[in-house]
Order: sequence, then C-alpha cells, then structure tokens
Amino acid sequence: MNLKSLPKVELHLHLDCSLSFEVVTKLRPGITPEQYKSDFIAPVNCSSLDEYLKCAHEPITLMQTKKQLEMVTLDLFQQLKNDNVIYAEIRFAPLQHLEKGLSPEEVVRAVDEATAKGIKETGIEARIILCTLRHFSEEQSMQTVKLVERFKGTHVTGFDIAADETLPIDNHIKAFEYANRNNISCTAHAGEACGAESVQEVLQNFYPTRIGHGVRSLEDDTLMDHLRKNNIHLEVCPTSNVQTGIYNSVANHRVDEIYSQGNSLSINTDGRTISNVSLDEEYTALQTHFDWQIEHFLRVNQHAIDAAFCNEETKAKLRKKLADGYKRD
Repeated sequence: MNLKSLPKVELHLHLDCSLSFEVVTKLRPGITPEQYKSDFIAPVNCSSLDEYLKCAHEPITLMQTKKQLEMVTLDLFQQLKNDNVIYAEIRFAPLQHLEKGLSPEEVVRAVDEATAKGIKETGIEARIILCTLRHFSEEQSMQTVKLVERFKGTHVTGFDIAADETLPIDNHIKAFEYANRNNISCTAHAGEACGAESVQEVLQNFYPTRIGHGVRSLEDDTLMDHLRKNNIHLEVCPTSNVQTGIYNSVANHRVDEIYSQGNSLSINTDGRTISNVSLDEEYTALQTHFDWQIEHFLRVNQHAIDAAFCNEETKAKLRKKLADGYKRD
C-alpha cells in the first residue's frame, strides 16, 4: 500500500503553525536551520499545551502584510500537494495579523485571494475557518464570527475557538449563538488539555458539529455514545497530542479505539511545522503502530468529507476523487 499516493482530506490545519523552512527563509532572510528548529518547531514532548502554543508566536510576526499572508498560504498549498491532499480546511485567527496596519477584512481577503490562487495552481480544493481564541474578549469573538458572515460566498466557511483550553468559555457564548443563528458551520477545540468535561462544555454552549482534537472524550462512555449518535466529528491530530502530553507516544494514542467504536473522525497534522510532521507521516505511524489498512484510511477520509464545511456539490466531487484514488491503490 503506497500511502503517499492515497488521496487525503485534512480538516484541522493551522496556517500560522505550518510555515516551511523554505518560506521562512524568504520572510526572515539569514535564518539558520537551527534557529528555525528552535523558533518554529515545538519540542517532541512539551511540558504543556501552553509551551506548544508559544511556538506560534514567531510565525505570526512574519504574517503581518498582504504579501506575507499570500506567501505563507501558497507555501502551505505546496505542502498539501506533496501529501496528495485533495481537500483542506485552513484555519487562523485574523485578529492576530493587524500589527502592521492591516484591517481584519484585509487580512481575511488576503488569505481568501491566496487560497483561490492556490486552488487554481494545485487543483486542491480548500476552505478557510476563522478562529477566535480563548483569551479574546466577547467583542473580539463577535468581530471574528461576523467576519465569517461578511465573507459568505468566498472560501471562508467556518468558525472555531482555539488556544488555551483551560480558560473559561464565557466570552465566546454570544459569538457561537450568533454563528448558529446565522447557519455558520462551527468546530471547537476541546478534549485536549482538559478532559471529557471540556467537550461536554463546548457541546452544551457552542453546539459545534465537529470537535478539534476531542480525544479525551474517551474518558466518558456516555459522551462517546452522544458523539456517535449525533454524528459529531472528531478532528484527531496524533503527533500533536503526543507533543502536548496527552499520550507519551503515537503507539499509545487511543485513535484506534475511537475508530473501533465507530465514531466519525479524521486524521490531521494540526500544525505541519510546529509538530514537524506531514499527513503522510501521520498515516505511516498509524499503519506501523495499529496496522491500519486501506479500509481504515478510506473510512476516515469518507468521514472527513461528510463533516467538511463545503457544499454537497463539492463533497460529491471529492467522494469521486477519493474512490478513484483508492481503487487505483
């Protein structure tokens, strides 16, 4: 089985955590491989989620102009192409890119236009998810969700909450209520730094159709049943979960249990640079440690298409591409 040639879908992918060395050398000339490793790649075993998230600070400083945002987005499309990704959802928090005078609308427009260019150049279908962050104010959350609404009809199709999961959700309830009222697709980071209760909290207050990570839902059988019955999709990122200390190795990750219980899930990198991993390497690890075969990979990619924040016409095309690619293999 040639994993590299398999068509893949990636739903959980942070733009600011996926800057290749190649693009960073253009944005920060003179950077050495050692500096890149130190500033952009998280340790294999971080002491906490917070330590992992700190590695996003440096790339964000290099994503403050339209040109920089375009370069980073197009660079990511090349990485996706190398992995034979046929569909990706790229997420970022637009309010983190205002340091050099861009307005939030200009930031989103720059990434949207670069995404259109990337789609045209590579043939990879893609959408954009805008993130609020746990430490943001209610006003910032509302500003972010209204950007999703404002860009309706572009590649912007979803809303997410990311960053330090241990912080309270109070500031963000209004934004998710707004999203739900206005038919904006939602996902939410939970069940990573905190346990099953954090997943229950976002389900009860945000009503997302997907959970970013969500692997600690396994700590509560009733919750796992609820996720399965309501077809709530888990965006699983194995290598990232090891880095943030949920598991001590991919071999001890519980992704195979989630799969075996029949829950909807996808396999993702989270941040290709911060986790120093490609989607092909994530697949290889699952094949090595859990003996995943072609039917496993086909199933999780089918789950991903079903859960994707795109229209049915796009999903039908993706299903055909997926089926054709797996037949060939």
